[in-house]
Amino acid sequence: MSVISTEKSSARKSARAVKVPARAVKVPRQATKHAEESLAKTSRRYHLETDIRQMTPAERAAHGKAIRSQVSRQSHAEFEPSATRPSPLDLLRQQSDGRLTDLVPIRYGRMLESPFSYYRGAALPMAADLSTTPVTGLAVQACGDAHLSNFGIFGSAERRLIFDINDFDETLPGPWEWDIKRLAASLEIAGRDNGFSKRERAGIVQACARRYRAAMRNFAGQSNLGVWYASADTDLLQEQLRSRLKQSQRRRLAKGLAKARTRDSMQALEKLTRIVDGRPQIVADPPLVIPLSSLLPQDIDRANVRTELLHLLDRYKRTLSGDRRYLLDQYGYEVGDIARKVVGVGSVGTRCWIMLMLGRDESDPLFLQMKEAGPSVLSQFCGASKFENQGQRVVEGQRLMQATSDIFLGWQRMAATLDGVTRDFYVRQLRDWKFSLDTQAMVPAGMSEYGEVCGWTLARAHARSGDRIAIAAYLGNSDAFDLAIAEFAAAYADQNERDYAALDEAAKSGLILAQRGV
Repeated sequence: MSVISTEKSSARKSARAVKVPARAVKVPRQATKHAEESLAKTSRRYHLETDIRQMTPAERAAHGKAIRSQVSRQSHAEFEPSATRPSPLDLLRQQSDGRLTDLVPIRYGRMLESPFSYYRGAALPMAADLSTTPVTGLAVQACGDAHLSNFGIFGSAERRLIFDINDFDETLPGPWEWDIKRLAASLEIAGRDNGFSKRERAGIVQACARRYRAAMRNFAGQSNLGVWYASADTDLLQEQLRSRLKQSQRRRLAKGLAKARTRDSMQALEKLTRIVDGRPQIVADPPLVIPLSSLLPQDIDRANVRTELLHLLDRYKRTLSGDRRYLLDQYGYEVGDIARKVVGVGSVGTRCWIMLMLGRDESDPLFLQMKEAGPSVLSQFCGASKFENQGQRVVEGQRLMQATSDIFLGWQRMAATLDGVTRDFYVRQLRDWKFSLDTQAMVPAGMSEYGEVCGWTLARAHARSGDRIAIAAYLGNSDAFDLAIAEFAAAYADQNERDYAALDEAAKSGLILAQRGV
């Protein structure tokens, strides 16, 4: 599989190969010191490195390789839950505190659809588990929830379809290993759900880890600008997947990509609204979509609440660049309607609003999504974010990791919510050519190729913020890391099945309330 990248040829020509120390290289004392400092950071708050500018590429490579003597690549296979392991059920309940109580049962119900669905919603339990595993101490801007379904396709500002990570609710500076392990375990679990053999699953996970490792090595030899401009568009995605998919699957992929270009605010207008008194209004679909007018108690002044939400939108505008603010101003803040919407699996119960705004006329809609942002699940183990506003944490992390981000991506704080609690939000378009591949329909070869694309994408995201040269040198040329990650993924998938069964038993016994099929 060729490296997926759309950087210009000039960028490729300017990329200089970084010579990673060979097997018999003598590690400089300074590199050993840097390795010890990196390991010491595992017990402190993670932050992105800036002092690597003072090191030469050779020194950074030596630094990465020196860490192997203290954290072997084989050690990443380790996962043995301790006797003091926190109960995943207790952690999920902890997350439910402060969420909308009427929606929490839907969250549990969605998690109980399958072991993979459970895994999607169990980012906090896995973060707790990962905090006990070996790390190098090399920090990156971590996704925090880099499972298979959090990669997908969306439209860039230049109107290209781009493949990238698409969920950053948990992003925070942290260990690069945690993201690749969450991705790898999701491939193992999805493979089990699809009925793949043990050998097929191991091959899929190893291919993903190998692609991550090879991509990081490739990025280590590129210029900073070359890494920054790297991206994967859907033309290359189709090229990579074509040989691995059946003809019927290739047709579905092409049809899905064509459909993605129709998934915009106009399509959302047609699907989510109806005309009332000559104006579009969001149609109620309780409990998944409920217009604001139906949520407010009778004694609440609806006009004041609506005005406060508009003021929130006005303050959010300040987090956008000048050209985006100008574009948003053309919609005149004419809000057609506002509603609460249930999204995802792990996010169910957090507050999420959708706002319909109209521009020139009813044929010029803009749907914005305003989603609540709380502390990252990584914060308990990597330290609090440097950003006081959790919405800003999400936005800044997304902009750092993604090749291109939503043009209306911004944040704001609502100091006077309906329950009197101050809450942070981030804002983006509800739909902008979004499309996700159906992993349940994949054959082993297709999932293997898809996992490699995800591995490349994750490496590119990490290379933008972390010391890509040190990480590449640590990973090296052998398959030691690939094999270790596959072993970890299998062990964690076993644990995931036990945790899924425990949640299912809790629902059956009445310990928790789960609303299935919603």
